[in-house]
Amino acid sequence: MKIKKWLTATPDLETARSLSTACGFSPLAAAVLCARGVDTKEKAETFLATDLEHLYDPMLLKDMDLAVQAIKDAIQKKEKIIVFGDYDVDGITSTCVLLRYLRSKGANADYYIPNRLSEGYGLSCSAMDTLYKQGVRTIVTVDSGVTALEEIEHATELGMRVIVTDHHECREQLPVATAVVNPRRSDCDYPFDELAGVGVAFKLICAMEGLENLPKIIENYSDLVSLGTVADVMPIIGENRIIVAHGLKCMENTKNLGLEMLLRESGQKNKRLTAATISFVLAPRINAAGRMGNTEQAVELFLTDNPVRAQELAALLCEQNKQRQTAENDILEQALVSLRKNYNPLEDKIIVLDGEGWHHGVIGIVSSRLCDRYACPVILIAVDEGIGKGSGRSMSGFNLFEALTNSEQLLDKYGGHELAAGLTIKQENIEQFKKEIKQYANEHINPDDLLPVVNIDCEITPDYITEAAVDSITRLEPFGMKNTQPIFSMYDMYVEEITPISSDKHVRLTLMKDGVTYTAMLFGTGAGGCGFAQGNFVDVAFNLEINEFRCHRTVQMILKDVKLSDCEIKADEKILSLYKRYMSDGALTAKEAQALYPDRPDLVAVWRHIISRAEEGILRVHSNALSRRIQWESKREINIGKLFVCLDVFSESQLLDYNFRDNLLNIMLKPFKGKADISKSVVLATLRSMSK
Repeated sequence: MKIKKWLTATPDLETARSLSTACGFSPLAAAVLCARGVDTKEKAETFLATDLEHLYDPMLLKDMDLAVQAIKDAIQKKEKIIVFGDYDVDGITSTCVLLRYLRSKGANADYYIPNRLSEGYGLSCSAMDTLYKQGVRTIVTVDSGVTALEEIEHATELGMRVIVTDHHECREQLPVATAVVNPRRSDCDYPFDELAGVGVAFKLICAMEGLENLPKIIENYSDLVSLGTVADVMPIIGENRIIVAHGLKCMENTKNLGLEMLLRESGQKNKRLTAATISFVLAPRINAAGRMGNTEQAVELFLTDNPVRAQELAALLCEQNKQRQTAENDILEQALVSLRKNYNPLEDKIIVLDGEGWHHGVIGIVSSRLCDRYACPVILIAVDEGIGKGSGRSMSGFNLFEALTNSEQLLDKYGGHELAAGLTIKQENIEQFKKEIKQYANEHINPDDLLPVVNIDCEITPDYITEAAVDSITRLEPFGMKNTQPIFSMYDMYVEEITPISSDKHVRLTLMKDGVTYTAMLFGTGAGGCGFAQGNFVDVAFNLEINEFRCHRTVQMILKDVKLSDCEIKADEKILSLYKRYMSDGALTAKEAQALYPDRPDLVAVWRHIISRAEEGILRVHSNALSRRIQWESKREINIGKLFVCLDVFSESQLLDYNFRDNLLNIMLKPFKGKADISKSVVLATLRSMSK
């Protein structure tokens, strides 16, 4: 794991106090707004506004007039209309929202979503042929189509008209369609270009109905529109903030029977719904249907008016989500095995892996997990019968779509965004593709850019943290991309207690600062994986939330990152200077030598930790963290200098090799039979003599 870089905003506290007084915010909420550039009452009112009057006229979208006219004409002529969607949450909600609307207007309308497993992403000429033979004469794409130049040309030649609604990045050339509605068009002057695919479909409905009917449209469709918007990780600012704010309210009493049943089946009915509910509970269940090749079940869920069928489908989606998790974990383990052998965190700037038998419906999730874990762009390619279908995730600063464009001559198909993209490639082109995209990454990525970043709104002190202040932060909701849940930092907190929970998958910490004690949760890290020990001082980055248990409310921290405080780093540097002096044959006092000298239990503790934590014979970890992890596990005084002495002893005994670079320890175990004899260690003997 790479050390995270903290970027801390420094809001002007006097301005924050003025904003707090003017708007009635707590000083904590006001500080967050100022940290994000919202530092006046007027800016705050604009940023937080959720009134429908702040939505833009949909007719400002390029080609919207052509799209409206074409669809109205198709409805009037009773032409068969197909809504052509996509298999992710954005595509599914886009399809359902537009199809429900068209049918409410008496349209002869149905939908087509390509099967993720057999057809892949987007329009295809074979799909156009099939639809034409079925009598379709008008196709409206949602969340797709803007890069389907050949396919739309083919559809036009057959005699069908195609209206494209999309939000993905456009190429230089647009498809020759009846209309291309996409706020990302270079010639489109629409004021907000961050709409989701379902947001563009929503705008089409608004244009069809007229602004005077906007409240009714919001009431009928904003629940699904907000669902797709949040699930597609679109920025929750501007129009998206308005849509999601209204959508979450509508969702609590949704008129959509399928959505209600999904809320019940996932245990969310009658709970307070937030954007996090969509991201972590609803979206994975809906996505599971598409990922496992059963998109039609998710579509039917949001279209059915039969309560029995809706409950049945909701249960199916939850079950498929479990199957998806199993497939995902299998691929992740295979990928990790490969990376333990081949990945060099100091040299490799992008990860590209391919595998046969991988379920290509879930590789996008695995790519995302690996991207988070290794802090670099990741592309996974599932190969089946000579064809590879890939999914990639990236980090800010490396445009994955542009990287794929650079190798487009090797790809059969590709598309996506800066941070997420998909591709189709022939198996024989995969190795060359790996070479080209790795070369592209080497030329376009600065190693410092790959450091994961924690964006902190402000450093605070204990007097900022009150129950009322934490409650006030909810006024900034809904949270999401570009309006994230606020992150704060506090320095030099004393670690009073470390308690493993959930079979040591997570830990609960007791931290103290200025005499005030806090409970802090660190998820995804067991006690042995912490880079600190009880009695250490740490700096923490965290969200604040209210924990309610048996009608008792308390403030707790949800930790996003933990670092050793400067006093701990300086203590390490002091002991390391002794170790370096010793290694360069410098003189040590007896007391200094004793600080470095490991006795047998110390050596056993270090060795046991290494062999239990090494994967494929390799352990990569930050040196400051390793000494403290061993110290916590063994309850022995294992300082960083003593750790290096232990490693030297094991290296001397041919048990391992290690190197140390950029504060990262790379430990490689050697094959060894029998029992190593460390009694003849020169390192130990020299230190022993110096310590007397």
